[in-house]
Amino acid sequence: MRRLILCVAMALTACTPTAPDLVPEIASRAAVEDLPPLPPVPSFAGPRVGAPDVSNADLARDVLDLTFSLESGRRLDVFTRFDTPIRVRAVGRAGPTFARDLGRVVDRLRREAGLDIRMSRDAGAEITVQAVPRAEIRSHLPQAACFVVPNVSSLAEYANARRTSQVSWSKLTARHRAAVFVPSDTSPQEVRDCLHEELAQALGPLNDLYRLPDSVFNDDNVHTVLTGYDMLVLRVLYDSDLRSGMTRAQVAERLPAILARVNPAGEGRPATALRPTPRSWVEAVQTALGPGAGNDARLAAARRGVQIAESLDWQDHRRGFSHYALGRILQGRDPDAAQAQFLAADRIFASSPRTRLHRAYVAAQIAAHDIARGRPEDALARIEPNLDIAARHENAALLSTLMLLRAEALDLTGRTDAGRAVRLDSLGWARYGFGADWAVRAKLREITALNPLKGGLGRS
Repeated sequence: MRRLILCVAMALTACTPTAPDLVPEIASRAAVEDLPPLPPVPSFAGPRVGAPDVSNADLARDVLDLTFSLESGRRLDVFTRFDTPIRVRAVGRAGPTFARDLGRVVDRLRREAGLDIRMSRDAGAEITVQAVPRAEIRSHLPQAACFVVPNVSSLAEYANARRTSQVSWSKLTARHRAAVFVPSDTSPQEVRDCLHEELAQALGPLNDLYRLPDSVFNDDNVHTVLTGYDMLVLRVLYDSDLRSGMTRAQVAERLPAILARVNPAGEGRPATALRPTPRSWVEAVQTALGPGAGNDARLAAARRGVQIAESLDWQDHRRGFSHYALGRILQGRDPDAAQAQFLAADRIFASSPRTRLHRAYVAAQIAAHDIARGRPEDALARIEPNLDIAARHENAALLSTLMLLRAEALDLTGRTDAGRAVRLDSLGWARYGFGADWAVRAKLREITALNPLKGGLGRS
């Protein structure tokens, strides 16, 4: 299981410019009541992932840590993967984009990671992707949005084997079958994100590492579509010099030659050697952004995360994420204090090209504050460079949010025709990112409520 409620919170509400309690109870509906019927859900032209900028020394450590540990921290004795051609079968319905998005990620895995993988209708396929109602997923794993298990091909089969060693990743010596369960009744983007993360886990890494800045194998859930780094990791794991059953020492011995072959640019790069992430910081972040905690507990946990990051003198993306999380919690209590945290996060994320997407998330938060305070030109300057970043990473929720913010900023400058055009252009992406029409219209009202000319937060 990788994609928890925490991940849902980050993937969706992280794209939201304000917390719900920042929005007036009755938001201005003037800008959205006269909208025409929402347009069809669009699709991205294709992946635009860059080559990973990573040293082979770092990559070797990452591959071993991703492969020989579970998310719980439990060590694995042997390396496992599929050692035969991989067929992927889709079962169930999750909207019109389900089959298309699954086919696209399988095609990417074949082209970019070099896997022998294809779609199939064969009931004996190595991987079955089953779309089921979210309630069925929660009935098995209450905190999961989607999950993957070995040695089964259906949710019914998993239910029967749930408490047995059959579905234990730690008992595997090779991979023969796996099932991915995704929700059939949520937004197209959440289904797509589940497909990427869980299919990647079915194929390869069973662990997540917060120290990875540009990977889906990270519980911060900033990246939800497989990156160039992720494809490189999978290419390494499926290299012909490796096989299921190898020990950590055996894999480590072969990695240098494999990495020199598949990532020659990483040979001369110095290692960053980021220190491991302490459990105390992980627990603080999960409490702050995950389910179950009250508002005071969330705030205390977010502050604790920042304190831990500062005490360890982190200067990497984890420090920025700590400030970002605290800003999210502070929004409903003290918007100006939240803005200070977002600006601190932005300064840290600006230090590396591997955290451009992190900056785009933060840009939405900062721009929302600027709009609410009547500073549209500042908001536009923050938004414009990040529109292409969101599109490049195929994040429709973030892209549509940035576009809606841009529309409000344009309205504030008097360019209402331009604002209206941008707003209409955003709606298809909003349907992909947020799902149902009511959710799209709620997002429109939420962002409209920021505008001080429409009764928003900046009005004195």
